[in-house]
Amino acid sequence: MYIDTHTHYYDEAFGQEADAAIARAVEAGVGLMLQADVDSRERDAMFRIGHRHPEHLRQMLGLYPGSIDTHWQEEIDALLPWFEKEPVVAVGEIGLDYHEGKDFVKEQKEALRVQFELAAQKDLPVNIHLRDATADFIAAVKDAAHLHLRGNLHCFGLSLEAWREVSRYGDWNVGIGGVVTFKNAGLAQTVAEIPLDRILLETDCPYLAPVPHRGHLNESAYIPLIAAKIADIKGIPVETVEAVTTDNARKLFRL
Repeated sequence: MYIDTHTHYYDEAFGQEADAAIARAVEAGVGLMLQADVDSRERDAMFRIGHRHPEHLRQMLGLYPGSIDTHWQEEIDALLPWFEKEPVVAVGEIGLDYHEGKDFVKEQKEALRVQFELAAQKDLPVNIHLRDATADFIAAVKDAAHLHLRGNLHCFGLSLEAWREVSRYGDWNVGIGGVVTFKNAGLAQTVAEIPLDRILLETDCPYLAPVPHRGHLNESAYIPLIAAKIADIKGIPVETVEAVTTDNARKLFRL
């Protein structure tokens, strides 16, 4: 069985297609799919679809960095009661994202620190969104080394050197998705050097569909394509990728 460690089946892009996409994933051998939280606007929808598919979906809780502004603390306060109402497998997706600008850098850093502490308090892994903020993220995990964090670097795009630096300050896996199949992405060389026991499979659906579906709606049924690409890069059987990455996900998220 495969596990897709990062999905958004509640996203409006799926429309009425989410339930059918989940069924296709199960048929393709993807037995578990983890949904990443974004903010209070979409959280109800995430749990609703999770309740419709309790045997196949698991949920996270967290405040996405792109949703952070001067009112971030109110968003944190809004998510806290959900930990008592629902079983969750991670604090995520959280992190730093400066791609659209640096208006709320201070707030993003503070929200990340608070959510690191929350994850440690709840004994949960973190699911990290990181874009154009590598140096600040490394500084953040270094400052949080005393928390002994464990987690997943979603949509992994760091250099091998940066990953090794981050790994000095916690127990970090990398989430590999459709980008690894892109011809000019450059991710393949890094994946070749990262041990398989540190790799998780993900889609980030409905975004970042792998080749040959690039440019179309992504879904968890495409996880075997990502696994096949990793197997090709590493020169190992795809069954090995399936078995090891599934075991990695089970251990990290305690599935």
